[in-house]
Amino acid sequence: MRLPVILLTALFFAGARADELPPAVAAALKSAGIPPASTAAWVREVDAATPRLAMNARAALNPASTMKLVTTYAALDLLGPAYTWKTEAHASGSLADGVLQGDLHLRGGGDPKLTHDQFGRLLRMIRARGIREIRGDLVLDRSAFAANGDDPGRFDAQPMRPYNVAPDALLLNFKAVTLYLMPDPAAKTLSVAAEPAPANLDIANKITLGNGNGCGDWKERLRADVFAHGPTTRLVLTGVFPAACPEQRWNIALMNHPSFVLGVFRQLWAELGGSLSGSVRDGAVPAEARQIAVLPSPTLAEVVRDINKFSNNVMARQLFLTLGLEAGKRPAGAEDADAAIRAWLDARGIALPELVLENGSGLSRRERVTAEGLGRLLGAAWKSAVMPELMASLPVTATDGTMKRRLKQNGVAGQAHIKTGSLEGVRSIAGYVLDKGGRRWIVVFFINHANAAAAQPAQDALLEWVYSGK
Repeated sequence: MRLPVILLTALFFAGARADELPPAVAAALKSAGIPPASTAAWVREVDAATPRLAMNARAALNPASTMKLVTTYAALDLLGPAYTWKTEAHASGSLADGVLQGDLHLRGGGDPKLTHDQFGRLLRMIRARGIREIRGDLVLDRSAFAANGDDPGRFDAQPMRPYNVAPDALLLNFKAVTLYLMPDPAAKTLSVAAEPAPANLDIANKITLGNGNGCGDWKERLRADVFAHGPTTRLVLTGVFPAACPEQRWNIALMNHPSFVLGVFRQLWAELGGSLSGSVRDGAVPAEARQIAVLPSPTLAEVVRDINKFSNNVMARQLFLTLGLEAGKRPAGAEDADAAIRAWLDARGIALPELVLENGSGLSRRERVTAEGLGRLLGAAWKSAVMPELMASLPVTATDGTMKRRLKQNGVAGQAHIKTGSLEGVRSIAGYVLDKGGRRWIVVFFINHANAAAAQPAQDALLEWVYSGK
């Protein structure tokens, strides 16, 4: 005789109270100095009517990057997994013998993944149309998104960290440069290479090699300072790099968006044998300009995978504004994206009255949602047509993304798709667990406390509990 799902659930967790954390979780929190009142947990089988665990589940807390689940599910459902962004190139003026007597216009559509390599593809397309010399300006149409005047250091006083880059309709390579630090202990020198290498960026390498074993916190021993020198940006690198440390990569966000686009354009255009006489400025594409190239982005399904697997804040913020743009708002701002998501929630019958959105990425001190609310959203996603794409975008325990190094040599390894979230004073997990009996569970666990950084054992204990049923 086959027992009903609800009865199976009751037997599976017999003896446990729905409003109490499992003993192993409670013990891990106590060891970390985190009171249960600073946490919220919600666990429910995907097809059940009631949760198995609901502790402080209706308290609106900061979810950190698990807020990306709201943004990415809404985007997949509203736009479809095959949605793409487009970056366009237009020319104004006459073209003869490879010389454009006018401006080259680039119009951004908000592509979250317009990388250095992708931008190079666009320039090769332009070059293939017969343009070699541009005797006007590079004109950027960034009007799809509202101008963002945020201080990049406003969140955590780290303006050069790539995760703090503001969204832009013509975002290029996340507005970041990768520095390759290459030590040569024999010569007692360290060389630095950049990719991309903007033509208007001057790097002054004053890093010295030091003694010591291993790498440790090598980045903490270095300093990067940026200075404006007319049209050129000067990056001065100082500090001591351990001689025993192998080659390392250092991602740095610097320059404003137009200057960065200009610098990378000049670099790549010169490599293609082209020249640009003018400078860069913002402006709408004139009606008389002719389109010469269109570069599509990767599909939304691919972009969502990058956002959730690796918790990419910049891409999430681009996607958030895209929801406002596709709702008919141009230029799209955060308030337009917020309205689009709330209209979508209403249309889907998902009530989240406590939801507070700022940028849709979770890189915020203002954003709020309840564990129950996010759990119900994941329940709706499970029954939706885009469930496979959303599920595939989540990190798999002990396998990839932000869960790659967690829960190895454990039964739940490879059996859970979990989005993580991390801010100072916040740790969160949310996603799906396949238990050892073959049942799928929704799990949400928020911790908002000064000791949240020590909360990983408690989070892992909850996942182990759901998997094993103890």
